[in-house]
Amino acid sequence: MNSTRRILIGGAAALSLAPITRLHAQARPKITIGVLTDLSGTYRDNTGPTSLAATQLAVEEMRPHLDCDVEVISADHQNKPDVAASIARQWFDSGVDVAADVPTSSVALAVAQIAKDKDKLMLNASATVAALTDSQCSPNTIIWSFDTYENAVSTGGSMMAQGFKSWFFITANYAFGQSLEELTADVVRKGGGEIKGVARYPFPDTTDFSSYLAQAQASGATIVGFANAGLDTENCIKQAAEFGIGKTMKLAPLLMFIQNPHSLGTQTCAGLTTTETFYWDLNDRTRAFTKRLLAKTKQNNYPNQAHASSYGSTIHYLKAVQAMGGAVAKKSGRDVVAKMKALPTDDDAFGPGRVRVDGRGEFPAYLFEVKSPAESKSEWDLYKLIRTTPAADVLHPLNAKCNFPVG
Repeated sequence: MNSTRRILIGGAAALSLAPITRLHAQARPKITIGVLTDLSGTYRDNTGPTSLAATQLAVEEMRPHLDCDVEVISADHQNKPDVAASIARQWFDSGVDVAADVPTSSVALAVAQIAKDKDKLMLNASATVAALTDSQCSPNTIIWSFDTYENAVSTGGSMMAQGFKSWFFITANYAFGQSLEELTADVVRKGGGEIKGVARYPFPDTTDFSSYLAQAQASGATIVGFANAGLDTENCIKQAAEFGIGKTMKLAPLLMFIQNPHSLGTQTCAGLTTTETFYWDLNDRTRAFTKRLLAKTKQNNYPNQAHASSYGSTIHYLKAVQAMGGAVAKKSGRDVVAKMKALPTDDDAFGPGRVRVDGRGEFPAYLFEVKSPAESKSEWDLYKLIRTTPAADVLHPLNAKCNFPVG
């Protein structure tokens, strides 16, 4: 009887263990990408849902080539560093591997430190402060295609070349705006120009820019530089047009996305210049990417350089995961970043390129001019290409402390 009971118990144990063993044999590692973005604020159209869709598109296209499962989740950081930091910590502690997109420079600086401390990865597509790959660089951070240094050199340098050497700045008073203003001012001074004044406004709580525009007009400057982005840029341009400031001063949006002239119209924005690293109608590959993304979003929001960066950076991240294997890639964000630097980049949004040792993507910068109503042939036919600048000419000098390993 005891012998029979032992046999039955042993047989039952063997049966209960068998499916568990098979499940372990079939288990695949899972990579989780958390899109931490602005889903409700001033940068929603420039990043937000379309950046999330671009990330999901990249995952769908890379999934057949991976030995792991990939999950995409999202959260709204409300452009608040404390909110973003709380989400990032919770995500990383629960097994999320990547914080992606991460607009708003003050938010990105906070999340970058958490990713470094926890050896995760920040795949940044839309925060622009140059400090992320300079004074506050991290071996766990990628900044894909643009930053404040690039915009200062390209857009600011172009204005200087046209003879606009007397500047007044209207600046979003946080890390991004301050950096863009200061770097552009440096370009102005080095070019023999002068700064007539600066007005820094509270971010993100300002919508009325009339007093700041009045200060700019009274300064005697020949050009007003808008060191801001998103809806703030739109409001500055729109209110400047309402007050007729464009008749006496040149308007210089130092970071403008295609959503801005689309919203305001070519009648208001014609002749304005901007620097982007991506334009949907640049070539056959950018048009193909745009078509696929629009089919996925079902929204009339054509991609800009931030959306394209969400796609391109995710594609390249997953190529590194493919090369390493999912199980190995999950062990260290720092090691995956090193692999991303070792592999050449190539995707439909940006074409071939590479990631520098400090984590900064190397891609050309394109100076565009907004078309006039007569030149624009369709709703999103908004830019004409003025100049292409090689990546080497718009990247900030490499900080020696940011010479991180490439693996």
